[in-house]
Amino acid sequence: MPMTLELGVAELAATRFAISPLSETVACLLQLAGLDRNPVNLPWLRWAREELDREPLDLSRTWPLLVNGRLSWPEFLVPAPRDSGDSLDNDLDALRRTPEARVRASLGRIFDTRLPVVAAALADDPASGLREIADELREAHDRLVAPHWPRLRAVLDADVGFRARQLTAGGAERLFADLHPDLRWRADRVTLAGERWRNRHGVVTRGPGGLVLMPVVLGSPHVLIKKNTSTQTTIRYPARGTGALWAAGTRSAGSSTVRLLGRMRADLLTALSSPATTTDLARALGVTPSAVSQHLKVLRDSGLVARERSGRSVLYLTTPLGERLL
Repeated sequence: MPMTLELGVAELAATRFAISPLSETVACLLQLAGLDRNPVNLPWLRWAREELDREPLDLSRTWPLLVNGRLSWPEFLVPAPRDSGDSLDNDLDALRRTPEARVRASLGRIFDTRLPVVAAALADDPASGLREIADELREAHDRLVAPHWPRLRAVLDADVGFRARQLTAGGAERLFADLHPDLRWRADRVTLAGERWRNRHGVVTRGPGGLVLMPVVLGSPHVLIKKNTSTQTTIRYPARGTGALWAAGTRSAGSSTVRLLGRMRADLLTALSSPATTTDLARALGVTPSAVSQHLKVLRDSGLVARERSGRSVLYLTTPLGERLL
C-alpha cells in the first residue's frame, strides 16, 4: 500500500496553493547538504558554495535539525503559510509561534527519546531556540535566496497560475495527475507511489483544514509531505519551469533560429523557457529594458511569447510554438 492521505469534500474545498520564502530557504540548505539533490539546480549550487566559501553561515542551531541522519526533519521549520504569497517575515513569525508542546512532539517523532544536544536544548527552551533558529534562517535567506528571488518568484507564480487553471478545467483528478509522477488522486484520497515510497507505506495524519500545495524551486526533485504536522498539511513539489531557470546566458538557440529572428530575439526566446519580467531579462542579457520591450512585442505578435500579470509584475514565457521553434 502506498503512502495515502485522506481528503474529503470539505478538505478539498479548503485546499489552496501557497509560496513560501522560508520553504525555499530550508530546501536550499538541504541541497547544500547533498540531501535529495536536484541536478537542475547545480548552477545555483556552485554559486552558493562560492558564496559560503567567501563568508560561511552560522547555522549551529538549524543545521543539526536538518542534517540528522534520519529520513526527515522537524516539520515546524516550514509551517504552512497563512496566505497564498506569504512573506519571509510571516513565515518566520509562524515558526517562532510554534507551541512548545508541538516543538517537543515533533522532535520526539524525529529523534525518538534520545535527543542530540541541539535538539535537547531546543526541547528545554523552545521559545529561545526558535528565535535563534529564525535568525539563522533569515540570514540564510538573505545570503542564498534573496539575490535570486525575483526570478524564483516568477517561476513559482507561473506554476501556481498554471495549476490553478488545471484545477478549474479538470478538477482534482486533473490537477494531481500532472502535479508530479508520484502523486495520484483517487476515491477521495491522494496517494504517493513510486520507488521513493516503496518502503514508506502508511497513512498521513492530516493537519487541520485542506492541503497547502507549495511549488519549490531550490529543492528536491521529489514530492515532500510530512506524515504528521501541527499546521495544515503541505505537499511540496518541484515547480514547473525550474529546469530552465538557470539557462539564461548558457543555453543557445540554434543557428537557423538566430537567422530567422536575429540574435537578440533568439536569446530572449531561449531565456523565456523560464518565466521572467522585462527587468529580469534586461539584467540577464545585458541590454536596456526598453530594448527588451521592443523585441518582446514582436515575439508576442508572432505568437512565440505570452505574458500574464502576477501581482504588480508582468511575466513573459515562451509559448509551445516558441519552444518548437527553438
